[in-house]
Amino acid sequence: MDTFSEQAFHKYQFLENLESWLLSLGLSEHFAQLSKVAISLVGIALLAIIADFLVKRIFITSMVRIARYTKTDWDDILVEKRFFHQLAHFAPAILVYLTIGIALYDYSPGVTAFLQALVKVYMVYLSIATISTFLDSVNIIYQKYPFAASRPIKGYIQVVKIILYIFGGIIIVAIIIGRDPSSLILGLGASTAILMLVFKDAINGLVASIQLSANKMLKIGDWIEMPNRNLDGNVIDISLTTVKVQNWDKTITTVPPYALVNESFKNWRGMEESEGRRVVKSLIIDSKTIKFCNRELLERLSKINLIKDIVADVNMENIDDQDPIALINANAQTNLNLFRRYVYEYLYHHSQVNRNLTLIVRLKQPTEFGIPFEIYFFLKEKRWVQYEVIQSKIIDHIFAALPVFDLKVYQRMTSDDIRALVNKMS
Repeated sequence: MDTFSEQAFHKYQFLENLESWLLSLGLSEHFAQLSKVAISLVGIALLAIIADFLVKRIFITSMVRIARYTKTDWDDILVEKRFFHQLAHFAPAILVYLTIGIALYDYSPGVTAFLQALVKVYMVYLSIATISTFLDSVNIIYQKYPFAASRPIKGYIQVVKIILYIFGGIIIVAIIIGRDPSSLILGLGASTAILMLVFKDAINGLVASIQLSANKMLKIGDWIEMPNRNLDGNVIDISLTTVKVQNWDKTITTVPPYALVNESFKNWRGMEESEGRRVVKSLIIDSKTIKFCNRELLERLSKINLIKDIVADVNMENIDDQDPIALINANAQTNLNLFRRYVYEYLYHHSQVNRNLTLIVRLKQPTEFGIPFEIYFFLKEKRWVQYEVIQSKIIDHIFAALPVFDLKVYQRMTSDDIRALVNKMS
């Protein structure tokens, strides 16, 4: 007896002895064989359960303890994502695959091949799930780095997963039909057009994700605005096929990445990374209230600290301040000009206004309603709520200062104004 035959004899000797013992009990040959197979399968199941228990008790417990005591985060994330639990499932699967052929060596080659194929499919599924979990863990670990927000890799990981699923599916089909996986892969060349059609969105999303990342057009946390899609909020997720944006009303809008490449959108990141946030406001001055300043008005305005030096430079000596012609000839100051100078000084000295950025106080083209008075400046505060509070206080102050300069804001007459005018005339 050669060496190979001796190994096969010793491998199956226990099962032969078991069958002989069952026959000695008076069982028929067919029933004795079935009983031997059943006992073997139960034994394999018990061994698989024991192997699963031991691996989880030793391997997983050890990895959890190691992760608990190390300072790194990656092992904690792998434990949290149950990566090691999925690895542990390979132990009983491998044991079943190696022993199923021994248990059924003389029963039915077809049943043996079928069961081994099922175990192979299960191990392929485990491999795909394990690699997928590992890739998810890699993405979570990567997101902890400061540069991850501007260069997300979730889209690339999804591409790798798609390729993994495709190859896993090919291998599973090859196992089921008993073909070589390489022959199926070569046969897919004729189906490339169909695959491109099926995965059109994924391919477009991949190209768009690369463009968004390479050109630094978008990152998680950016405030973007896209009116044609009713989108206005913060980016909370970037994947292969979707970009999720949480709008300010807390709704979630999803758009494909290629839409952000092909269409126009506004990214407020430049404002957030700059030295200030712009404020542009206008009020309409009633043109009937604009006039030259007389001595009484100048004396009142000279008490305003921000423009007292400007008012002091106005020379009203030997000028009849009641004569408009004399005021014109003397090139007298107007209340609107002094008000404009005051607003400029007020904004320039305001603690929340950034002096290093543009600061303009100007008059625009007059309209039938009056003269537009525009202020253009940048606040140091860029957070939305605080920004609105500060700019509202500034606008309130400017409105309240208007009557001091004998100026009024244009406002259309209401029914109450008309009623009061009629009562006054009657």
